[in-house]
Amino acid sequence: MTRIERLQKKLPELFIDALLVTDEKNIYYLTGFDLLQGDGFLLVTANNAIIVTDDRYQLALEEFDSDEVVATITRDYYGSLNRICQGLRVAVLGYEDTISYSLYDLLDELMDADLVPFHQQIERMRMIKDSQEVAKLQAAAKLQEQGFEYILGQVRPGITERQIANRLDFWMKEHGASGASFPTIVASGANAAKPHATASDKQIEDGDIVTLDFGYYLDGYTADMTRTFAVGSVDPELRDVYQIVNEARQAVIDAVKVGQRGDRLDFAGRQLIEEAGYGDEFNHGMGHGIGLSVHELPASYGPSTTDLKLRNNEVITVEPGIYIPEIGGVRIEDDVLVTHGGPQLLTTASTDLIIVGD
Repeated sequence: MTRIERLQKKLPELFIDALLVTDEKNIYYLTGFDLLQGDGFLLVTANNAIIVTDDRYQLALEEFDSDEVVATITRDYYGSLNRICQGLRVAVLGYEDTISYSLYDLLDELMDADLVPFHQQIERMRMIKDSQEVAKLQAAAKLQEQGFEYILGQVRPGITERQIANRLDFWMKEHGASGASFPTIVASGANAAKPHATASDKQIEDGDIVTLDFGYYLDGYTADMTRTFAVGSVDPELRDVYQIVNEARQAVIDAVKVGQRGDRLDFAGRQLIEEAGYGDEFNHGMGHGIGLSVHELPASYGPSTTDLKLRNNEVITVEPGIYIPEIGGVRIEDDVLVTHGGPQLLTTASTDLIIVGD
């Protein structure tokens, strides 16, 4: 059964005649066609899947090989939507609740059909990865590991955080990545105490600890990997902190299994950090789902995530961290496939503390 067919099967259960899909990732997930956000939509009815867009996409659609999807070329996207719904006798139209208010206002004015909002309907389908998706995520993770090895050879005292990010970006794109899934984090020295520091013009110094957190799209899917390494000598406390974070990362991975609750998964690593006296210095969730987006369902899990239970073939990150103001911080992040046979690591780069120039 195709993804579109799975969605069509759900329409009667949702008490709607059709679903309007406007999120570009969800359109790609259902059809395999790349339509930029705002450049049209996908309408899924019981028997039809219709892309409505304009003539900029005409050639791409002619080359698009699909037995399920047909296309309508128009500049009047939503006027066409109303006419199509009238022709197909769509009386109740579902839509994604992520649309802007201005688009809702337009739909409310134009549509004869009743409008019903839906929350994360397709995102929930995306949680469970098929074998092709897993292979793409593995390939993305492998490319990021190679990029990390490359960048270790570029780091030296005097290079700036921004230069590291730029060189990594160039290397990743030269080797097949289409772009970053979020702004690359290169945080050195005291900056490493900020979990979401961006790459700055700060120069790397001997004795700095450096956190590198990056994600890149390869064939539509993104991995998400963090490694922390040192330049020259290492502060003794940060060396100890590194060991604690790495043990917490492994403890969480060991706890990954089908049916595991999010809060218990988090506890497996957080308790080690708290017992070491750094509970207050770990101030974010333990991880999140990845796939077509760098943050997707299953959503961020942490101490209060009691309603999340892992399912077979979900892919999550595990990323504990400890951040000590004015000194620095450590975060180590892996991507993990949940299976009935236990966790499967997609990121396999070493998590031993690497000291550049040692």
